[in-house]
Amino acid sequence: MSPSQARTVKPTLRLDARIVPDRRRHKRFSLPLLGRFMRANKQEFPCRLNDISPGGASLMAPVDVEIGERVVAYLDEIGGIEGEVVRVFDGGFAMELRASQHKREKIAALITWLVNREKLGASFGRRHQRIAVLNKTSTLKLADGSTADCSVLDVSLSGASIGTDARPPIGDVVMFGKLRCKVMRYHDRGIGVQFLDIPDPEALRRYFG
Repeated sequence: MSPSQARTVKPTLRLDARIVPDRRRHKRFSLPLLGRFMRANKQEFPCRLNDISPGGASLMAPVDVEIGERVVAYLDEIGGIEGEVVRVFDGGFAMELRASQHKREKIAALITWLVNREKLGASFGRRHQRIAVLNKTSTLKLADGSTADCSVLDVSLSGASIGTDARPPIGDVVMFGKLRCKVMRYHDRGIGVQFLDIPDPEALRRYFG
């Protein structure tokens, strides 16, 4: 390749490297996940995710919200997101996310995993595969300092399903044994939590195996 050809090609490569990631970062992906959202007045309602990107999300909701209203949503398999309502439509609203660069990168990684896990097969999904646990008990320490006995229903590197009568608020940080977790959802036997610090796989296996 001559020097003149190199000068022609290199700027094009630099332009592509700069533009392509930006387009991907704002592309919306359809993910029909369930969750709950909290309005500015602290009222909570169920919701369903239509689509999401690291910069925004569209949710179906049973109540009307206001443009500019600050909302916080907790979505299955994604966790907590927050931002401002930028658009309303029949049966839902779109929000612009307010998040640090680190949080946006985590959301992008989760979206990538959720969208591609079926196409990439079981070997990809096994990183966060849930494992049923029999007759294992632990302790749940709530945000107010109280504790409750609990049973471990299933566990993965990203979270766990816990059998308990306690119903800490969605979004509360609790201690599940020695693991710091965020309460993500309720189910008929207890709660689902997301680990805030991904535990060491071997330690997790020894503890719950």
